[in-house]
Amino acid sequence: MGQVIQFVSKSERERIRLIQEARAIYDSIFPPADPADARQDTASIGRVAGGDVGNLA
Repeated sequence: MGQVIQFVSKSERERIRLIQEARAIYDSIFPPADPADARQDTASIGRVAGGDVGNLA
């Protein structure tokens, strides 16, 4: 019941999507040396966006 839903603007969602797409393209060209680093980068993007990137609608 105490759940708070954070508003994320359309432009912010688009910015996050473009960052993820650019990261995927970069990683396809230059694969990360350590797969653990890739997971950390994704988590960092979520923190910058102020929430869970997977729950954006």
